[in-house]
Formats: sequence, C-alpha cells, structure tokens
Amino acid sequence: MLELTGIVKKYFIGEPNELTVLKDVNIKVDRGEFVSIVGQSGSGKSTLMNIMGALDRPTEGGYTLDGEDVSGLDDGELSEIRNRKIGFVFQTFNLIPRTSALSNVELPLFYMGVSKRKRAEKARELLALVEMEDRMDHMPNELSGGQKQRVAIARALANDPAIILADEPTGALDSKTGGLVMDIFLRINRERRKTVILITHNERLAAMTERIVTLSDGEIISDRPNAAKTGFGLELELESGSEAAR
Repeated sequence: MLELTGIVKKYFIGEPNELTVLKDVNIKVDRGEFVSIVGQSGSGKSTLMNIMGALDRPTEGGYTLDGEDVSGLDDGELSEIRNRKIGFVFQTFNLIPRTSALSNVELPLFYMGVSKRKRAEKARELLALVEMEDRMDHMPNELSGGQKQRVAIARALANDPAIILADEPTGALDSKTGGLVMDIFLRINRERRKTVILITHNERLAAMTERIVTLSDGEIISDRPNAAKTGFGLELELESGSEAAR
C-alpha cells in the first residue's frame, strides 16, 4: 500500500544552519494494516506524516502510494493523489463551523462531482458508521469533542480512500472519549479493511495497533509487531462510562 525508501527531509538547504529532520527513513505498510508511528515532540513524526499524506515532498528518496510513485509529483498532482487516495483526521477536527455534520461529510463528495442525492445518502451511511446519525443536523458548536472527531472520521471516509492518516486524533479529547474514537478506527480497519496509520506520542493508544514504528531524531529506531492488538481491554475498561463519554 505504501513504501518509503531512503527518505531524507532537509530545511534551509545549503545554508550554514541546514536542518535534517528525517534521515534515511525506510518503511513499508501493507494493505489493511493498522500501524502507529510514535515518538517524542521533535522526533520527525509530523514531517513524516506530511510526506506520507502528499502534503510535502522529501528532499531525497522515493515514495510509492497504492502503486503510484508520488515522490516527484508537482503540487497539482499531489493534490489529486490526496483527494483520491488519502483520508485525513486531525487533532483539531477541522470542521466547517457554520455547516451541519451532514454537510461537512458531504463536502469531499461535492468536490468529486457526486450528485446531491448520492452525497446525502453516502454521508448518512458514514455518520451511521460512526454512530452519529442522531446528530447529523447539528452544527459543530453543538457537538462535544468526541462527536466532532467522529464527524471528522466520517468525512475522511467520504472519498473511499486507500489509506487513513490520523495525526494525534485523540489529542484534544479526554482518555475515555479518546478510547471510543480509537474503537471506531479499529472497526474501520477490521470491518472495512482500511489501512490506518496513527501518528501519536501516546503509547497506550499505540498499544491498540498491530504494529508500532518508533521515531527518534528523524530515524526509525524500532519497527515491531504488537501482540496486544485488539483493543478489547480498553473496551471493557470503558464499558461502564461509555455513555457519559459520548
């Protein structure tokens, strides 16, 4: 699904204060995997996510996404790749404030030229998937943080992406609500077989994924499978408080 080979990212190239943020990063993610990329602040994980998400280009190295070499594409081509193949979920939700949950989810479909009726049908289906069908007419300021993030996840799925990139998706949520959001990612991965890459500094959340890649100072220092990959323990822990968290 995704392969980065010899990725280097530098800033201020050629100047005395040249900064190398990523150093010879090599990573391969198979279709249907749920992978977490962990590291402290400044480790390079956000820069790596920007390259994976076709939001930025590497200084050196190759990048193949779903069979396409994207490392040398121009801005317009990168934008097309993002629209067709990648769903983004961010810590800050990025919902349009004066637009209902339903319309927020419809937006990517609008830009794809999907008819109004089919947009609404698809958006309702996705909001039901994230258990937000009873809030579809609410504005973002009428939703809790967890509800906003569930709408953002539904929107990320609207264009049926090959991969979901989630950048600290629970960072603005309390632990119980964050656990519910993680359960949705787990279901999307298991039931819809979506490839999910989670960028996080939270080792507890990383422990819910099937593989953990650790970055430090721009280098991968560990890439290991994770035996504890179901998340059922957290589901049991949250069971009694789940309604309050919603």
